[in-house]
Amino acid sequence: MTQLSVAIVGGLHADARRAAVEALLAGVPGSVALHHDLTTAIDGPDAKVVRTVRDAAGLISSGETPLVNDCACCALREDLVPELERLADAGLTRLAVVELWDSVEPKAMAEVVAASGLRLTSVITAVDPALLLPSLANGDDLAERGLAAATTDQRTVADTFARQLEYAPVLAVLDSAEADDEDRALLAQLHPTAQRVPIEGGDSESRGRTPAFRGAGPCPPAAPPRGATSHNEPALDDAQQPQRRPPALLAAAFAGFDVEAAAAAQHPASALLPTDADECGVTTLVWHRHRPFHPERLYAALEDLCCAAARSRGRFWLAERPDTLLHWDAAGGALCVESVGPWLASLPDAAWDMVPPVRRAAAALDWHPEHGDRCQHLVFTSPGLDRDGLEQLLESCLLTDAEYAAGRAAWERLPRPFDTFLEV
Repeated sequence: MTQLSVAIVGGLHADARRAAVEALLAGVPGSVALHHDLTTAIDGPDAKVVRTVRDAAGLISSGETPLVNDCACCALREDLVPELERLADAGLTRLAVVELWDSVEPKAMAEVVAASGLRLTSVITAVDPALLLPSLANGDDLAERGLAAATTDQRTVADTFARQLEYAPVLAVLDSAEADDEDRALLAQLHPTAQRVPIEGGDSESRGRTPAFRGAGPCPPAAPPRGATSHNEPALDDAQQPQRRPPALLAAAFAGFDVEAAAAAQHPASALLPTDADECGVTTLVWHRHRPFHPERLYAALEDLCCAAARSRGRFWLAERPDTLLHWDAAGGALCVESVGPWLASLPDAAWDMVPPVRRAAAALDWHPEHGDRCQHLVFTSPGLDRDGLEQLLESCLLTDAEYAAGRAAWERLPRPFDTFLEV
């Protein structure tokens, strides 16, 4: 009986996503793709989710499932696992490729699959580099583009795409004629820890060939994504290509995936943020300080800060709420600020044993003798970034020497304009 592996492929770039799925179906014998179409998910009483299952030869089956609590993503979760379990029980499918609908984010689906006990071996976001900047600059609501997953979906194109891109440890990159060096540099700087693999072909030796995976022996080693766990991988058919490695995309589909590590890499308190970079006109500025922000000056500068870069994110602290770790998440000219709990320095020592090791490690890297892990750690990435101007603006938002010397009791009496963001 064949053990089922599950690979999730998502992304708003539909042509790139479909190309990646087709490459996997063509390259892995015994593979099928499951897709839940949410196009009619907000059509009132007629709303439904349409499921299709296909292989490299074409459609195998189709069906419909009703919405759950008026939520298409909820219906997807309810329907996906039973379908995967049916494939696993039949023992005939080597790889199930879950092709996510355009605006579905991979994190939730990965956690659902992993929690079911199924063998999740990869999460991949497919990207067309030529569409990268337009996607990050698009502040339209998903509903305006017909991409909302529920009537209550208030996400934008930009923030949805950013999360799809940054969660996946593997990026399947379409060889787009419209993409230039600036596009590729932007992709590399936005997610520098990701394994970037071409959708068509593999490494330089296997480009132009699509050798199939056979059997269940060990695969020649491919660079695993950060945080991945190891699994046995199907081997290249030695009779067909005895000296060839499999294309990188096929190898990545079986490389292994660690849900907890992926979540930790995205959590604001321990996120693996990009590092300083400057290449092909694209710049990433990492701004790290320990002095708190003055809430009114930072609030007044928000519009300029959000428009300064195609993408910015990180963690920060405000003087009037010194125990609260705040998350900065900006794309498409819009900013989301949210509280993600306390800084570790504000917790009693006994509580530290309940904190995940990755969080403690991140805090240790930021540790300051007076403020503990409280810090400003913001990252801005964009073509044409005005590094000097941005740094000056950020510095002007910090407490002055006199304000800083006044101490914590004075800080906590400062105005609280961010209450509107935090719904306090």
